[in-house]
Amino acid sequence: MTSPDASQDHREIRDFYEQTYYGKLGIRRCIPWHCRRIARKFGSFGGDMVLDVACGTGEWLEHFASQGAQVGGIDLSARAIAECERVLPQGEFHTGPAEVLPFATGRFDAVTCMGSLEHFIDKPAALREMIRVSTPTARFMILVPNAGFLTRKLGLFRGTHQVAVREDVLEIDQWTALFESVGLSVYSRWRDLHPLSISWITNGSWVRIPLRMIQAFALTLWPVRWQYQVYFFCKKKTP
Repeated sequence: MTSPDASQDHREIRDFYEQTYYGKLGIRRCIPWHCRRIARKFGSFGGDMVLDVACGTGEWLEHFASQGAQVGGIDLSARAIAECERVLPQGEFHTGPAEVLPFATGRFDAVTCMGSLEHFIDKPAALREMIRVSTPTARFMILVPNAGFLTRKLGLFRGTHQVAVREDVLEIDQWTALFESVGLSVYSRWRDLHPLSISWITNGSWVRIPLRMIQAFALTLWPVRWQYQVYFFCKKKTP
């Protein structure tokens, strides 16, 4: 159960996504090449139950469903959930906070949370809920921002526009400690290569394109500890 203050915080975050982030739902597209690559590393999903926490408009779940998975999702934004239900009518979707998941214990074979955990009010509670609704052998894929991002450390990056509502950015070791504290074991980490795309490189002022191009290609060479975002692949700790 969340406190009244936390509920107010949830409402503020929900309003940001409803009015700003999902204010204009554009034409849906499949997930880009770098996401498909990560999905292959995560594994196959034929017949599995897959949950995406803070699922947004469901692009990831649409990909998993195309691989034969049964899907479920939750998001604070009713607008995003309505889009999920339109595109994936066979899935189970709910509107609400990640800290209290409306799913049965031990239900999901895989749980994902993509670029959202940093915005959650009570991160340990949300992670424990993800663990609760997963099977003993479930896989977890969690994408989070890295405070050790080299460009951030040089003072050239101050965060995404979502920092306006809430964005807690930790070092990789701090994220690892958080996951382990709630009962997850990290078995692999992988860089996020979404800047390696024409759309990212050309976003914004044209005078910044050369620098963005250099950074995009540098991310393929920088060690994980310097990456902008990092995928954590986890499993439940064994007793």
